[in-house]
Amino acid sequence: MNNYEEDNHKIFVQVTVKFDLEGNVIPLTIIWNDGRFFDIDKILDKRRAASLKAGGLGMRYKVRIRGKEFYLFYEEPKWFLEI
Repeated sequence: MNNYEEDNHKIFVQVTVKFDLEGNVIPLTIIWNDGRFFDIDKILDKRRAASLKAGGLGMRYKVRIRGKEFYLFYEEPKWFLEI
């Protein structure tokens, strides 16, 4: 794996998550392999969906990070950003 393992339109990342009392997964921070991290400012949407650019099916989070919107996918057992 390179620093930002890319597969078509996927960038695999580490994600810090919180589990609430109902068992919901709440992503908090995206961490790059070089140690940089970016806090997720807001989760705008969460749904089971396919990545139209990169392929695959998983839980899709539409997130806002530093004023920009991204799709963050949890496709077990990995997390990736769609680019």
